[in-house]
Amino acid sequence: MSKIKMFCVSDIESRLLENLDLDLVGVGKKNFSKKYINIKNKKNIQKKEENYSELTFHYWFWKNKLSRYDDKIWIGFCQKRRFWLKKKVKIKSYQDLQDNILTKPSKKWNKFESVICKPINVNKPKKMKILKRGWKNLIKDPSIFYNSKKQNIKLHFDMHHGYGVLDEAIDLLNNDDKEEFRKYINDNNKFNPNIMYISKKFFLQKWFKDLFDWLFKCEKIFGLQKLKGYDQKRLYAYLAERYASFWFKKKTKCIQWYWTFFDINK
Repeated sequence: MSKIKMFCVSDIESRLLENLDLDLVGVGKKNFSKKYINIKNKKNIQKKEENYSELTFHYWFWKNKLSRYDDKIWIGFCQKRRFWLKKKVKIKSYQDLQDNILTKPSKKWNKFESVICKPINVNKPKKMKILKRGWKNLIKDPSIFYNSKKQNIKLHFDMHHGYGVLDEAIDLLNNDDKEEFRKYINDNNKFNPNIMYISKKFFLQKWFKDLFDWLFKCEKIFGLQKLKGYDQKRLYAYLAERYASFWFKKKTKCIQWYWTFFDINK
């Protein structure tokens, strides 16, 4: 029977988080107890956590731990407020989360190579938001205002994380992905969110190499210090989120799976 190793990244210590069946990881400036994996040692990019968020652990895991895992083990990643579920269910309480959190692979995964989050839609934003944040896009194509098919991933990223930033970042991708990813963000108005995925060593090795090769090129253009505010400070996490949605669909046989947002500390 196949097994799963699930890592949950957090920037705070939480007793409730510690009671879930997860391998916990501490990121950020504070020092964590021994209940959390320490990623300030060995090869790491912990100093970039403010801009890379949970990707600081993904990088550390890739460089220091991934090679040690058996090829048959599923390896998954989640976050302190976003969790994988066993099935489609409404999570209304902490007890609901404990009862339904994913702890072993589903038999439905047997024919697949990766698991990604069920998608979210980004079309049909509020008209006022398009006017305030998407006015540059409107100047280029006024039909965006009323044509929901044109309210795509690219528009959403332009509105929230900087006009033209995603296109500029895509220019730095390897030739194998560049134009296909550009087409993907223009043709789709939903993506698989959260930088959460479950796969096996072979595919994660390829994913992390493609991802961090790209992000480090992007860093030379966009930097770290000049990224300000909630919408831009975590730029590299936002880029990775869109790229993961494309990459796993293109390069693996993937299944979209159930997840929930639940703030366990509220």
